[in-house]
Amino acid sequence: MKTEDPAKSKKRALLARDLRRDRWLYIFMIIPLAYYIIFKYFPMYGAVIAFKDFKIGLGIFGSRWVGLDQFNRLFRTPDFFKIVKNTLLLNVYALVFGFPIPVILAILLNEVRSALFKRVNQSILYLPHFISWVIVVGLCQTFFGTVNGVVSNLMVQLNLLEKPLPIMTDPKYYWVLAVSTEIWKSAGWNAIIYIAAISGIDATLYEAAQIDGASRLQRIGYITLPAIKGTIVIMFILSLGGLINGNLEQARLMSNAFNRNTSEIINLYVLTIGLGNFRFDYAAAVGLMQSVISAVLVFSSNWLSRRLAGASIY
Repeated sequence: MKTEDPAKSKKRALLARDLRRDRWLYIFMIIPLAYYIIFKYFPMYGAVIAFKDFKIGLGIFGSRWVGLDQFNRLFRTPDFFKIVKNTLLLNVYALVFGFPIPVILAILLNEVRSALFKRVNQSILYLPHFISWVIVVGLCQTFFGTVNGVVSNLMVQLNLLEKPLPIMTDPKYYWVLAVSTEIWKSAGWNAIIYIAAISGIDATLYEAAQIDGASRLQRIGYITLPAIKGTIVIMFILSLGGLINGNLEQARLMSNAFNRNTSEIINLYVLTIGLGNFRFDYAAAVGLMQSVISAVLVFSSNWLSRRLAGASIY
C-alpha cells in the first residue's frame, strides 16, 4: 500500500487551514472574479467575428468563416493609412509634450511649503479631469470660433489679425488644439500618482542633503527624480501601449467636414464605418488589430526599458 508523502500532506493541511481562516475573503473574491470572467474574458470570444462574414440572423456560430478577408479589406481601404498616421501622430505629440507635465507639476507641488496654497492648486489642477468633453469643446468654440470667438475677435480688434483664424475648422490647427486640450484636461489628474510616489520618499534624505549644502534643484535632481524613476518608467510604458488608440469622445466632438483629413482617427473610423453601417465583422477586425499592436508596443517598450534603464513592469 502506497503511503502519502508527509510534505504533501502537510501542505494540504496548511491550505485547508488557510481556507477555513480566510473563508470570507475568498467568498468576497468571488464577486470581482465573476465580473472579470463574465464581462472581460468571456467577451473575448467575440473577437472571432473578425474572421467571419458576420450576419446578425445567423449569429457568431452560424456565420461563414472568411479568414483574413476583413483584414485584407482593411489594408486595401484608401484612407486607412492616413487614419493610422493621424492616430499615431496625435498620440506621439501628446506623449512628447504631455508626458513630462504631470511629473513637473508633482515636483512643483511637492516644493510648495504652504499647505493651503498646495491644496487649492491641487483642486484647480484636478478639476479639468471632471469636465465633460462636450463642455471642453464648447469652451473651445466660444474662445476660438470664427463667428463669435472671444480670442479671434479680440485679436482682430487689436489689429493683430485681419480676420479670425479658423482654428476649429482648419486641419492644420486641429492637432495643436487636440493635444493642448488633452494635456489641459489630464495633466493635473495624472500628476496624482507622481505626488503619491514623491510622498513616499524619506524626508531625512532631503534634510541630509540640505545640511550638506545641496540647492533645491540639486535635491530634485539627486533625490526626487531617482526615487520616482520606476513610477515614471511604468507610466511611460503604459502610455506607449496607447499610441494606436485615440480619444474617441474628443475626436467625435472636434471632428467636422473641414478638418476630417487630420481629425479622423481609428476609433472614430470604427464608429462611423464599422458600427454605423452595421459592419460588425469589419469593426472587430480593426479593434483586434489595435489590441495586437498595443500589446506589441507594451512588451517592446518594457523590454527596451529593462535593457536601457534597468526598470520595467516585470
